[in-house]
Amino acid sequence: MHVQEWLETVPAVAVYALVGVVIGLESLGIPLPGEIILVSSALLASQHGDIDPVVLGACASAGAIIGDSIGYAIGRKGGRPLLAWLGKKFPKHFSEAHIATAERSFEKWGMWAVFFGRFVALLRIFAGPLAGVLRMPYWKFLIANVFGGILWAGGTTAVIYYVGVMAEAWLKRFSWLGLVVAVLIGLTSMLVLKRKATKTGPVQREAEPVPVGD
Repeated sequence: MHVQEWLETVPAVAVYALVGVVIGLESLGIPLPGEIILVSSALLASQHGDIDPVVLGACASAGAIIGDSIGYAIGRKGGRPLLAWLGKKFPKHFSEAHIATAERSFEKWGMWAVFFGRFVALLRIFAGPLAGVLRMPYWKFLIANVFGGILWAGGTTAVIYYVGVMAEAWLKRFSWLGLVVAVLIGLTSMLVLKRKATKTGPVQREAEPVPVGD
């Protein structure tokens, strides 16, 4: 079953909670499809009035900010051994090459890596724990975390929601246009056939043999 199809079967409150929890766990450092869940939920909100896009965006933002903050605390306490443990548990996401790439980004950009990392799948998982491991000052991390989380979660929700609304309106107009075209084609076909039948009728009567008397 597709994610959006499954989301349609659960109440709006469950959708809000699911989005917040999944994004929070992803931000904490667990590789989960947070962006897929958010996009699917925002698209669902554009099609069903039960889901409020503002509440959805707020839940996503809260999950992102809280998850990143917990990830920062865990990374600060766990240090390098934590990265080594994550590498064993999730070698696909926390390989040495991925960690090295993330570290270079943090060394080069500092708190901007946290802010812009929210928009990159790999850094979105690494940002919190790695900022803690590298002992970035928490106030810098918090500022980048809050603004990045709100902009990513709220912006993604708004963009997908309005795209979905516009697409649905366009499809409705397209369906009416298709109906009008179909009716016009049908009427044109009937007129053409009727005209052909009118023209061929007299010809057939003229071609009929005239009976000859004895």
